[in-house]
Amino acid sequence: MSTKTYAQAISDATVMVQGIRNNQEVLSKRQIDTIFADSMQADIDTAVILNNEQESLKARLKEKTGQLDGIMAGLTKKASEARKIIKLDMPQSSWREFGISNKR
Repeated sequence: MSTKTYAQAISDATVMVQGIRNNQEVLSKRQIDTIFADSMQADIDTAVILNNEQESLKARLKEKTGQLDGIMAGLTKKASEARKIIKLDMPQSSWREFGISNKR
């Protein structure tokens, strides 16, 4: 698997298309012609759009992950406090009602 980023691969493909267009005479003998270059350019255009959308989604995912991490930290702290109090004030036989296993 290649270690190139999508942006690098798109950039390399763009340079290649330009090279194909500049050397059509030689390359067209092997079906690397204008139609091929146009098809490749269409794929590049689609890849650019999808890559931009993906980068935007990654940024939003990082935002949401940060929000979730903050909420989960508070939730974990509250659950820990509640667990301690429940274990102190409630009989062990009722701990299951709170989702606590019967371990001290």
